[in-house]
Amino acid sequence: MSKRKREEQEGSMEIVWQTPANLPEPHDYVFRNGRRHVRPYYFEFISHVKNRWEGKTIVDLFAEEFKGRPYDYYVSAVKCGRIQVDGEIVPVSYIVKRSQKISHFLHRHEPPVMANDVSVLQNESDVLTVCKPASVPVHPCGQYRKNTIVGILQAEHGLAPLFPIHRLDRLVSGLLILARNASKADLFRQQIEAGLVQKQYIAKVIGIFPEDEITVDANVDYNAREGRSTTEVRNANGAAKGKSACTKFTRISTNGTHSTVLCEPITGRTHQIRVHLQYTGHPIANDMLYLSEHVTDRSAGGMSADRAAAKSGLSPDFIFHDKCLDEENFRDDFSIDPMCTNCPNLAPKG
Repeated sequence: MSKRKREEQEGSMEIVWQTPANLPEPHDYVFRNGRRHVRPYYFEFISHVKNRWEGKTIVDLFAEEFKGRPYDYYVSAVKCGRIQVDGEIVPVSYIVKRSQKISHFLHRHEPPVMANDVSVLQNESDVLTVCKPASVPVHPCGQYRKNTIVGILQAEHGLAPLFPIHRLDRLVSGLLILARNASKADLFRQQIEAGLVQKQYIAKVIGIFPEDEITVDANVDYNAREGRSTTEVRNANGAAKGKSACTKFTRISTNGTHSTVLCEPITGRTHQIRVHLQYTGHPIANDMLYLSEHVTDRSAGGMSADRAAAKSGLSPDFIFHDKCLDEENFRDDFSIDPMCTNCPNLAPKG
């Protein structure tokens, strides 16, 4: 559907259609109470029908797979053409087929992150080194696109394109190296795969960590749907789920309640350090995802794993609750979309 047709369907409402090629700009951000928000914007998500989606109605597909919005919203979105199949408007009863292209044109709200600057430590012709603050993902993923390290660097420093050669979890702060071109990124990746690059992390963990060095050699099995990993120990036959993973831990200090630990991953699996520390009985002190054995199923509420964890117990300061945002009025900072289930709030509900 063309931009003009979309605008006609939305009546007098002004819509600026953004595609993944649009770079973030400084005016996209709103700063409130120590948080960096993104002004909501119109965006088109494009996907192809997966095997498990085949045979479902277009509305049921969205309601079951993307639970951040209510069922009635998806009915309305299909009827007015915001959700299309192969570029065509379809009825709400339409049954999707494998490999068909599905597009969802929506008013996108990104979760807030901490308002800390992304400090550029060294800017060379082919390599960029920055200090990544906690709460900010490295690159576009999930609900985040502009509120990312790559997005902020593009908007505030004019640095693009950027190629992350490694990543830090969203809740982790530290040194981050990005390549300025694809060839340099490939060179870095080759060096990492060859074991020529060593990484060190410092973690504050629960309890008195053992004084002697500990090496955890246990497979890590990442569940992408739930957004968390588990540690899998080999059975009597030497088999275990997940991928092989190894981390070395050395205690730096302890005060009797918490310990500061040097973490040196030998391999690089998703949430490896976090789940290996949990395996030792000394999880990271404010890591709600691995502090609790029982975490709310994020797929049931259409939320991130960390936000699901926050609903299961105490939450660190940089997990922001919707209630705080509901009490503030941000209406002057962006245009309200009458169909959007997140408006008039600046942050998403899920």
